[in-house]
Amino acid sequence: MEENNIQVKCNSMVDGNFEEVPSKEVIKFNPPLYRQRYQYIKDLVEQHKPKKVADLGCGDTSLLWILKFHKCIELLVGVDTDEDKLRWKEYKLCPVSGDYIKPRELTMTVTLYHGSAVERDSRLLGFDLITCIELIEHLDSNDLAKFPEVVFGFFSPAMIVISTPNSEFNPLFPAVTLRDSDHKFEWNRIQFQTWALDVAKLYNYSVEFTGLGKPPAGAENVGYCTQIGIFRKNLAKEAESCVSEQHVYKVVYTVTYPSLQQKKYRQGAVLSEVIPEVYDLRRELLQSLKQQDAGDLGDMLADPAYTEDSFECCEPELSLLEKANVEKAPKPFCVGNKFYVPLERLFALPRVKHLCVNIEMLRTLIADRVTLTSDGSAVMVDMHDEEDY
Repeated sequence: MEENNIQVKCNSMVDGNFEEVPSKEVIKFNPPLYRQRYQYIKDLVEQHKPKKVADLGCGDTSLLWILKFHKCIELLVGVDTDEDKLRWKEYKLCPVSGDYIKPRELTMTVTLYHGSAVERDSRLLGFDLITCIELIEHLDSNDLAKFPEVVFGFFSPAMIVISTPNSEFNPLFPAVTLRDSDHKFEWNRIQFQTWALDVAKLYNYSVEFTGLGKPPAGAENVGYCTQIGIFRKNLAKEAESCVSEQHVYKVVYTVTYPSLQQKKYRQGAVLSEVIPEVYDLRRELLQSLKQQDAGDLGDMLADPAYTEDSFECCEPELSLLEKANVEKAPKPFCVGNKFYVPLERLFALPRVKHLCVNIEMLRTLIADRVTLTSDGSAVMVDMHDEEDY
C-alpha cells in the first residue's frame, strides 16, 4: 500500500505545471555547482571510507575519475543509459604510467555498465555507497516509481546520496521553467523531502537533508540551488537473502588497477627500496674511506678484519623511533672485495617492513633479482664496482 502511495505522489509531482518567469540576471556559482556536487561526494568518501561505490547516471564519468584516487575504494562502478558517452569517456578511467610506478595498496576494479537505474542487476548488491547526482529529475513517472524499489529495495546499499534541483531557486534564473530540456520535473523542498522521507521509512533508511549553491543576499528564503538527501541504512547488517544472479547491464569497460596485492608489483616496490639502500650504504662507505689517511684502500678492503665495526653509514630521514629500530639492526660490513647488507637491516626500514610480512617474505621477493649470501641472510655486491648501479 505504501508503495502505491509513493507512486501516486510521484505522478502528481512529475506532472505538475511550471510557469515562465521574468528574465533575471545570470547567477554564477564559484566554484561551479557541478564541481561543488563532486566535491561534496569526494568529502563524503574521505569521511566514510567506502570500499564499493557506484554512481548511477554517471554521464561523462567525471565523478568516477575524481573518486578513483581514493585509496579506500576497491570497486568503482558507473551506470548510464548512454553507451556511446561511456565508450567515449572510458579513457579517463584507464591506469596511467604513474599507477604502475607507484601501485595502489589495495586492488581496485573500475567497471562501466550500460544500463538504467531502474533495472535490477545483482552485481550492484552490497555496495557501501551509491550516488545519484542530478538523476531522478530525468525519470518519467513510471521509472520514478520503480527507482526506490530497485535502488533502496534491491541494491540496498549502506548509504545513498541523491541530489536534484530545487525548483524554488528557479525564479532567480533568467526565463527558466525547467533547467534542462530532458528534465521531467523539478521539485521544491517540501516535495523532495516528502518523497525522501516516505522512501526512507518504507525501506528502513534514515535521511538527512542539505544542499549546495547558496542563494544571493535577500533571497535566502528559496534555499539551496541543489538539494541533497543523504540516506543511511538503519541496520548495519541484515541477514543475507538469497538473490539469484541477474545480469541485465552490459559491460562497456572494465579494468583492474595495479596494486601491492599483486606479487609482481609488490616485488617491484620492495626492490625499489632495497637496491638503492644497498648502494647508498656502499657509497657512504667508499666516501668515508677516501677521507681516511689510514693507508692504501686496496689493503684495507683485502683485510678480513675490516668488518662492520669499522664504519657508520648515514641513514635516510626517519622518525626517532624508526631510526632507533634501524640502528639496532645488524650493520653492513665488507669482507675482501665484497660488501654485505644483512636482510635484518633492510627489513628494519619502515617501507620494507610495511611491504613484507617478515624477513622470509623479503628474501623470497628479492631472491631472483639480487645476489644473496649462501645462507640467504644478506645482500652481497662488489665493493669496488660503481658501474653496476
